[in-house]
Amino acid sequence: MKVKSISHITGGGFYENIPRSLPEGITAKIDRSAVKVLPIFDIIAKEGNIPERDMFNTFNMGVGMIICVDKADADKAVASLIASGEDAYVIGELADGDEGVIIA
Repeated sequence: MKVKSISHITGGGFYENIPRSLPEGITAKIDRSAVKVLPIFDIIAKEGNIPERDMFNTFNMGVGMIICVDKADADKAVASLIASGEDAYVIGELADGDEGVIIA
């Protein structure tokens, strides 16, 4: 299994960090329903009247790191990370495009 890219999701969240780890012409398509959002982020968004895009960009919704591997290796990568004590799961896929990140 070969890791294609890694993105530490810190300040700048999804929309700034992920594209920096990808080659030109590749877009990350994030499945919004796959992201395990902790209840605190729902409270922050509601009480602060913060749009979802800003929540993903400022607070990263609790996702600390994204590792990109070939689709055929996704299950193996997740199993390896879980065996190492990490909470890992698939949140999307890479596709041709220049959009950077799409969360839908």
